[in-house]
Amino acid sequence: MTIAGSDSGGGAGIQADLKTFAAFGVYGTSVITALTAQNTYSVNAIQAMEPQLIISQYETVLEDIGTDAVKIGMLFNAEIVEAVATMMKKTNPGNIVLDPVMISKSGDNLLRRDCVDVLRSLLIPLATIVTPNIPEAEELTGIQVLDKRSMEKAAHYILDMGAQSVIMKGGHMEGDPIDYFFDGENSIELVSKRIETKNTHGTGCTFSSAVAANLALGKDLEASTRIAQSYVHDSIDPGFSIGSGHGPLNHFSKFWDM
Repeated sequence: MTIAGSDSGGGAGIQADLKTFAAFGVYGTSVITALTAQNTYSVNAIQAMEPQLIISQYETVLEDIGTDAVKIGMLFNAEIVEAVATMMKKTNPGNIVLDPVMISKSGDNLLRRDCVDVLRSLLIPLATIVTPNIPEAEELTGIQVLDKRSMEKAAHYILDMGAQSVIMKGGHMEGDPIDYFFDGENSIELVSKRIETKNTHGTGCTFSSAVAANLALGKDLEASTRIAQSYVHDSIDPGFSIGSGHGPLNHFSKFWDM
């Protein structure tokens, strides 16, 4: 299940999540938290869903279909964060992948700054794994991430907030990206080759959804993050040009080996 915002351009959010689930052969359901008027270069409007409608979507799907993993993405405001946290506590779905979506690829705010504290206190302690990029990790921790050492420090800080594990995505750093995984005992660096392209819209949504899909398939956290990293790398297609801004990933660029 994905709990996230809708991207009318199809590159990120609910749309990217469901494409990713399909690519891994798992059945995807959705709980929409917000509607956006969005394309490859801007977010022109956002309409948040009423918390009760969000809860109703979740409960209706759960009572009939159920879920093996939940990916949480764009939440937008404190009321939605609180509603989602209440749902997670009440139903305890098991595998909770929290992608703390804050800013779109075009630079638009997707999470109001006044609810970051609520995210820290209510949702992060419930997460099986948190998947921030560097700017999101800096916002959550107050630590400026400039190198490997500060990346590790921020990851440890997020675990101190109560998360079971964290993988910090290093795509915003110079050179080849290094993602850092930490679960309190194991520290793992996952290195990939940088692809020079602007077609990276939805990478964070896709990564967290790939982690959730593989947890639903019964793989452990380390394997799920490794597979997710490989999938995102393989889906970044410089020739898959859609729109005039940051183009989306090619989620079905190949039949993924599950």
